[in-house]
Amino acid sequence: MKIVAEAPCRIDLAGGTLDIWPLYLFHPGAVTVNFAINRFTRCAIETLDLPEIRLHSTDLKRAESYRSLADLDEVVHPRLPLATHLLRFFRPCTGLAIQTHSESPAGAGIAGSSALMIATTSALNRVTGSRLDLEKIREIAQNVEAQIIRVPTGVQDYYPALYGGVNAIELGACGVRRVKIPVDLDDFNHRIVLCYTGAPRNSGINNWEVTKAYINGDRKVQRNFAHIAAIASGMRSAVEKADWCEVGRLLREDWSHRRGNVPGISTPLIDRLIRLARRAGSLGGKVCGAGGGGCVFFLVERGAQERVARAVAGMGAQILPVQVAARGVTIRKGMKV
Repeated sequence: MKIVAEAPCRIDLAGGTLDIWPLYLFHPGAVTVNFAINRFTRCAIETLDLPEIRLHSTDLKRAESYRSLADLDEVVHPRLPLATHLLRFFRPCTGLAIQTHSESPAGAGIAGSSALMIATTSALNRVTGSRLDLEKIREIAQNVEAQIIRVPTGVQDYYPALYGGVNAIELGACGVRRVKIPVDLDDFNHRIVLCYTGAPRNSGINNWEVTKAYINGDRKVQRNFAHIAAIASGMRSAVEKADWCEVGRLLREDWSHRRGNVPGISTPLIDRLIRLARRAGSLGGKVCGAGGGGCVFFLVERGAQERVARAVAGMGAQILPVQVAARGVTIRKGMKV
């Protein structure tokens, strides 16, 4: 059996960090708003006649192999922990060759690791005949990623990878629910500029520090989250109405709030990029994910996309051409790995 699973990365518009359990339980009506982009992660799997396990990440340029699953179980610090931990969960009864690839730069903040978790979980689900539904795939991917990074993970990153499109992720005591937001993608795609600053970041560590502060009773952090929740609720409404001026205003408000209250979320380069883009036709901008580096997203006026991209590139940032990925994870028969 030879299959390839492909899942898209995402850009978060509002409500980030709020999606970490149990933070959203303290804010009734909590929601995160995001959309899938056509930067993809891929997992290709080929079954082998031998019990050998062969792993290869083409983007990380790392490879390792084991004589059997039992040998893989003995490794304490694997070079490719994502595939290793998922193999320990699925326990395939045959040898496998697994090749992974991500189009997301390292530490970009566009959920490359979570999307790859979805792609690899989906591929192993198919190969092992586990017959897991999409929500169970999300649950397993999220839990295994937490085992790898050793801190709690948010839930929002997995839904664009699963479903694609523009999403409202509703968060509450009854659980998590993804609601598709209908958007004119032809129009929206002309309003997106994404750049990579060249500086990776570690969202898991940043988010864990914030989560601990909230749980420990830090009033300032708790007030910050109330503000984040209010902005996210307004963002959902604005996107549903295609009120892009209001979306831009909320992006600016969210960024101003986070920049003033979350140490290390910005850098001098990010500050310059956002100021320059605003003058070139950006309605609003923000760092993707937890910040501190990685990617910066700009919502721009219709007709200003090229102008903003050129201005941002002139500051040394790398433009990543993207559009909304209308579909989530897909699985197809593939060539040999």
